[in-house]
Amino acid sequence: QVQLVESGGGLVQAGGSLRLSCVVSGSIFSINAMGWYRQAPGKQRELVAAITSGGSTNYADSVKGRFTISRDNAKNTVYLQMNSLKPEDTAVYYCNGDVESPDPLGAPYDYDYWGQGTQVTVSS
Repeated sequence: QVQLVESGGGLVQAGGSLRLSCVVSGSIFSINAMGWYRQAPGKQRELVAAITSGGSTNYADSVKGRFTISRDNAKNTVYLQMNSLKPEDTAVYYCNGDVESPDPLGAPYDYDYWGQGTQVTVSS
C-alpha cells in the first residue's frame, strides 16, 4: 500500500508564497516521475509542474517563473514552491506519483497514485 500525503496549503494574499509538500510512504521499490496538478471549481484538473527521477522539470505556462518543483529522494518527498501567487491560482492541488511498488505477487509494477489534495486560496 502506497500513500501520498500533501500538506502546506492555506489562505494567502495575492503576491504571497506557499510551499506544498507531498510525502510518499508505503511499500516502494522506486519513485519515478512526480507531479503537481490542480483543479479549480468548475474546471478540469490540470498539470502544474512535473519532475522526473533525474530532476528534469516542466511547468504549465501559467506558472513558469513563479513556481518551482523539487524533490528530495532521500525523504521520498516532492515540493512545490509557489511565489507571486495570484487569485487565479486558487484551486485544490493534488500530488501525483509514478511509483514502482509490489503487485499482488510481490513483483515490481508501476502504479499511478494520487494524494487527497490540499486547498490553496489566494485572495485579491
